Amino acid sequence: MAPRRPADPPQTTPQVPQVPQTPLSRLAELHGVASSYNPSPDRTVAADDTALVATLAALGVDASSPDAVSAALAAREAETRERLLPPTVVCWGGQVPAELAGLPDGTRLRIATEQGETRASAEQLPPGVHALHATAPDGRTADTHLVVAPARLPTPPGRTYGLLVQLYSLLSRRSWGMGDLGDLSELTAWAGRALGAGFVQVNPLHAAVPGAPTDPSPYRPSSRRFADPVHLRVEDIPEFAYADEPDRLRTLLERAERLRESVLHKGALIDRDAVWELKREALELVRAVPLGPGRRAAYADFLAEEGEALEDHATWCALAEVYGSDWHTWPQGLRDPRSSETARARAELMDRVDFHTRLAWLTDAQLATAQRSARDAGMAVGLVHDLAVGVHPDGADAWAQQEYFAAGMSVGAPPDAFNARGQDWGLPPWRPDRLATSGYAPYRRLLRALFRHAGALRIDHVMGLFRLWWIPQGRPPTEGAYVRYDAEAMLAILALEASRAGALVIGEDLGTVEPGVRETLQARGVLGTSVLWFERDWDGDGQPLPPERWRADCLATATTHDLPPTAARLTGDHVELRDRLGLLTGSLEEERAAAAADTGEWLTLLTRLGLLHCASGGCPAVSEEAEIQAVHRFLLRTPARMIGVWLPDAIGDRRPQNLPGTWDQYPNWRLPVADAEGRPVTLEELAASPRLHALIEVVRARSGGGGGRGGGDRGGGRAER
Repeated sequence: MAPRRPADPPQTTPQVPQVPQTPLSRLAELHGVASSYNPSPDRTVAADDTALVATLAALGVDASSPDAVSAALAAREAETRERLLPPTVVCWGGQVPAELAGLPDGTRLRIATEQGETRASAEQLPPGVHALHATAPDGRTADTHLVVAPARLPTPPGRTYGLLVQLYSLLSRRSWGMGDLGDLSELTAWAGRALGAGFVQVNPLHAAVPGAPTDPSPYRPSSRRFADPVHLRVEDIPEFAYADEPDRLRTLLERAERLRESVLHKGALIDRDAVWELKREALELVRAVPLGPGRRAAYADFLAEEGEALEDHATWCALAEVYGSDWHTWPQGLRDPRSSETARARAELMDRVDFHTRLAWLTDAQLATAQRSARDAGMAVGLVHDLAVGVHPDGADAWAQQEYFAAGMSVGAPPDAFNARGQDWGLPPWRPDRLATSGYAPYRRLLRALFRHAGALRIDHVMGLFRLWWIPQGRPPTEGAYVRYDAEAMLAILALEASRAGALVIGEDLGTVEPGVRETLQARGVLGTSVLWFERDWDGDGQPLPPERWRADCLATATTHDLPPTAARLTGDHVELRDRLGLLTGSLEEERAAAAADTGEWLTLLTRLGLLHCASGGCPAVSEEAEIQAVHRFLLRTPARMIGVWLPDAIGDRRPQNLPGTWDQYPNWRLPVADAEGRPVTLEELAASPRLHALIEVVRARSGGGGGRGGGDRGGGRAER
């Protein structure tokens, strides 16, 4: 099951007053832990005291008894009074922040900039994260990280449309049983040149936790900073052509062909473990080929640039080969990445450490090729990468960055109208206090790595920049608490790194969103996510929202990987699927009727707007393909700056890639792209599909600037009315 919240109507009504405070709740609030939350606009729920105590403990605060609460409260209040500056201060667009403007008269500043300069004033500082030392007249001092960021993120280059796809699901005639980075390069080159697309959005390509079987969800990675080498196109590695044992390589290629054919023609599911077994064996042979002088120099540069983070990641991978993928079960000394035992083990396993650093380098290079292919094809944006909300607790990041993660805590969602039990996503949260003290160093490094080969970044559950629901280990999701992050600092770092990369940011803001969050994100240039079926007049009659009332600063789509494909929603197949799996909350008849009514309201609006062309007397002969085209005509009537076409929609696929609420009952994250009959379709067949081209012609004809070659006016602008 993916760590995702179901989409639900946005919460826009002001929250009701909070419940009365106690010393414990006051202490919690001072540490950014909410003592209550609002599951609906008219209801406030007090956080469980046990959850507050456990959450404070994870933040290093003892609240285990009334005396401990009193002592911690007095200490926190005194610290707040005496503190000259917080650990991180944000300077937006060159404006002197209020924290510095409010310092006592006569306070002296010394600022060491990223660029190596020393300044005595915060005015006209270059962008970056600078070290600030302040000395007040009364002798108090403060050492603070000063984030200087542009006021807004980069804006989209006019209107553009693009394709959305889960990379593993897109097989070509050259894939080894799942889509790879070679396929991605082909897709971007074709979509940009032949279709006029401006971007291709893919699932998170983060490194997975190895296991038996591997968790196929791309949203529970081992590392978010490094991509998974299972995505490598082995034959595209320069050393492949010179590898010894050609007969062994030929055998591996034959086995890969059989694996691919089993998925494409024999009904087999995508088997990531089987693909990795073949690729790992081939990569061992490729790695034995000596690098040429130029390639070795490039590899050395990569090692130097990535530094300790890459060494940690590769060390975890090497240790996992010996001791298993859960570092909590390793010998005690190896559980600490900085211990002498780990240093000795790293030296003993240096050959395996080098193997995994080499894989990271090769994967990074093929990611660069895919983005270069997109830009060479004329795409205005190129690749849109996806940042998962967290990492697997057993994986490399959780091991290497232990000081930044809250021990004994998991991220999830509180109970709401859609899930009375709440959700536990099984992901350890970052500690906001440690992030602030470090100047958000791990967050900065993560963003820098993801932006390196991206024209845009989608941030899963972007509301997590503001707050996350923490659940104490062993407790149900109902017994959690919201922990607040410094959203201003998180957004400033995001704006800084995005502007340096010249990249856009798309926030996945589906679900219940606390008041003010969407407005803050929009003010800073973060695009939202608008999915057609959820865009209704929630403050009025609840009817489908007319296109002119949609927000402009968003990526507008008909569906996502967590939702039914458009064909399934139009035909009602998604209700039948959930019924077969026992997931319906009402009777089949009731759910069918509700789904039909929902779809019918949208089809009525499409018809009224002249987007669904009907025969006289109604629409009895209108096909589901025509309805899908009408849905996309509607998206293009909105002012949305980016329009996303779910690639499986283009050929009538009816199967969701992920079905929230299931684990092994449904093949989540293991289905290839298929046509309306469920037959897997290759990238080559997609490129020749009349149905796909018919939909794309609808999009191109009405989208203004496509953003790629042949895409029309690149100035973009509003869709025709």
